[in-house]
Amino acid sequence: MSRSTLEQWRMFRAVVEHGGFAQAAEAIHKSQSSINHAVHKLQDQLELQLLEVVGRKARLTDAGELMLRRAGQLIDQAEQLETIAGSLAQGDEPELRVAIDEIYPQHCLAEALQQLSTEFPHTRVELVETVLSGGAERLLQGDVDMLVAGEVPQGFLGESLMDVEFIAVSHPEHALQVLSRPLNLQDLGSERQIVVRDSTTGQRIDSGWLGAEQRWTVSHVATSVAMITRGMGFAWLPITRIRDELTDGRLRELPLERGSRRRASLFLSYADPDKAGPATCRLGELLMGQVTTSP
Repeated sequence: MSRSTLEQWRMFRAVVEHGGFAQAAEAIHKSQSSINHAVHKLQDQLELQLLEVVGRKARLTDAGELMLRRAGQLIDQAEQLETIAGSLAQGDEPELRVAIDEIYPQHCLAEALQQLSTEFPHTRVELVETVLSGGAERLLQGDVDMLVAGEVPQGFLGESLMDVEFIAVSHPEHALQVLSRPLNLQDLGSERQIVVRDSTTGQRIDSGWLGAEQRWTVSHVATSVAMITRGMGFAWLPITRIRDELTDGRLRELPLERGSRRRASLFLSYADPDKAGPATCRLGELLMGQVTTSP
């Protein structure tokens, strides 16, 4: 059983920070006698002298310096606990679970999450980055509160978020590039195509695969980008993820006769819009706002 109280430690710290009992009483709006009583009782309970009075000022003993450091940590943690409780009492979610397709612009996602962390510092975020049907599966299973994906699962409502352009690309010195002519389906079929695997655990979609003999399948867009920039094949990649590589020449668009560019739409869906908490709603606003202001 603790012999001291948090309020005693707060008064003790106030005396030290403000240089005396009278000054502490004025600063924290307590009577000088109540502060004096609390601190002296604290010392008696601990059987340890924390302060010594020199003239009109209270000065820490060596033991008092150590105890003040530990007390400061205790008080700060208690104040943080009270702040969290206040947030929860106002309806802030303790945790937010969100699934976002990997083609959503990474810099937009980072900006949105940074702003969310400032406005809701006590809400934990569990982010799942998905591909194709993987996000919809998470929403249907009740694993996430919000989904950004290329489809709106049956039984849910989705809001149009943005269109993402995909471009057929390869390394500038890839065999397809050196043909120096418009490419057809037969040309592509003889080369290795890098395909990003659908992250669903159910029936997967082979989106974009042309039946190339040397198909390689990876789990993340970043892996595909790294392989293509090394000349290991070709792929349709979202421009949201390869803008820099196209600009500095590490990747080049394939000169296809037709179909070198495709578009995919992203939608924002909530597990239950009526039950979505303030942090969930705010993240939705931030994700929407990022894509409307991003170049």
